[in-house]
Amino acid sequence: MSLDHYVTLGRSGLRVSPFALGAMTFGEDPGGAGCGVEESEKILATYLDLGGNFVDTANFYTNGHSEKILGDFFAAHPGRRERVVLASKFFGNMFPGDPNGGGAGRASIVAQLDETLRRLRTDHLDLYWLHNWDRATPIEETMRALDDLVRAGKIRYVGFSNTPAWVTAQAQTTALLRGWTPLIALQVEYSLLARTVEGELAPFALDQGLALVPWSPLKNGFLSGKYRRGSSVPDSARAAFVGGPSEAEFAVIDTVAAIAEELGSTSAAVSLAWLRARRGTVVPIIGARRLEHLTGNLAGLDVTLTPAQLARLDEVSAPELDYPAPMHGAQRAMLQFAGATVDGEPSTVYPPLLQSDVRY
Repeated sequence: MSLDHYVTLGRSGLRVSPFALGAMTFGEDPGGAGCGVEESEKILATYLDLGGNFVDTANFYTNGHSEKILGDFFAAHPGRRERVVLASKFFGNMFPGDPNGGGAGRASIVAQLDETLRRLRTDHLDLYWLHNWDRATPIEETMRALDDLVRAGKIRYVGFSNTPAWVTAQAQTTALLRGWTPLIALQVEYSLLARTVEGELAPFALDQGLALVPWSPLKNGFLSGKYRRGSSVPDSARAAFVGGPSEAEFAVIDTVAAIAEELGSTSAAVSLAWLRARRGTVVPIIGARRLEHLTGNLAGLDVTLTPAQLARLDEVSAPELDYPAPMHGAQRAMLQFAGATVDGEPSTVYPPLLQSDVRY
C-alpha cells in the first residue's frame, strides 16, 4: 500500500491518504520542540511527492508558525495547494487577556478562521476542526456558525476533536435535523497505549459513518521502539504517562516489539498497522521532526498483521473502559439473548432465570 491509495473520509466525497501528515512540529516557536523551516519543508515535500494529500495543523501550533510555514510553501509551489486536503483547527486563544480570542462562539470562530486563512495564504480550508469542547458556548451556535462558513465557501467540511461523546452526538443530531453541515470525522487520541476512545466515541463514529483520525498514534514515541524497559526517557516523552509507563504498558510495548521482530519490521510500523486494521475508516496522523521520522513511519503502510497477531495486540492492550461500557459485552448478551446465538454472537443463560418452563 502507498500514500496514493486513498480512502474516503467518513460520509463525504473527500478522498485522503491513509496517513495524514501532522504539522504540529513545524516551526520552533515556542519551546524549540519542533523543527525549522528548511526541515519542515523537506518533510512536507517528501510526503506530497510520495502521493500524500492530507495535511493537518492548528491555529496555535508553534504560535501560528506551523500555518505560516505551510502557507509559504504552497505559495512558492503553484498548483500544489489545489491537490491537498488542508485541515486546521480553531479554539486555542492566541490573545492573552481577550476572553473572545478563542473558543467556539460565532465571533471567535470567524475571527480565528480569518487569521488561519491569512497565515495559510489560501481562501478556504478543506476541513476545519473544533479542537476542544467550549463549555460556555451552546453547541447549536458552534454548528450554525460552521454551517454558515461552509455556505460562504470558506470551509468545505467539519470535524470535532477532543470533545465528549454526548456533546458530539448532540452536535451531529442537531446538524442533521436542521439541515446544517454534519461532522465527517473525529480527531482523537488513539493508539495501543490509549484505547479508551473505544468506550463511546469510536462506536459513535462507526454508527454514524464518521472517520477516526488518531493523534499521537505512537503515544509520544513509546510505540516507536525507541523506549524499552530500563532505557532513558526524556521528560517530553515521559509526560505521556504519570510517573512513567506501568508494567501493563511495558507489556504492550514488549509485544509490539516482538511482533515487529517476527515481521522484520519496526515497532512504529506495527503500531500504525494495528490502527489501520480497526473497524471503520481510521486515518492516523503521523508527525515528524526529521525527515527520517516520516519515512520510518510510512513503513506502517507495508505491514499487514495476521489475525493471530492482531488478537495478541488486542488482548495485551485491552482497555479498562468506564461504565456503562462493561455492561455491553457478555453480560448484555446473557441478559438479552438467554443462551441463543444472534448475528453470530453466542450467549449464555443468566443463572437465576430461565432454568425451567415455570412462569409466574
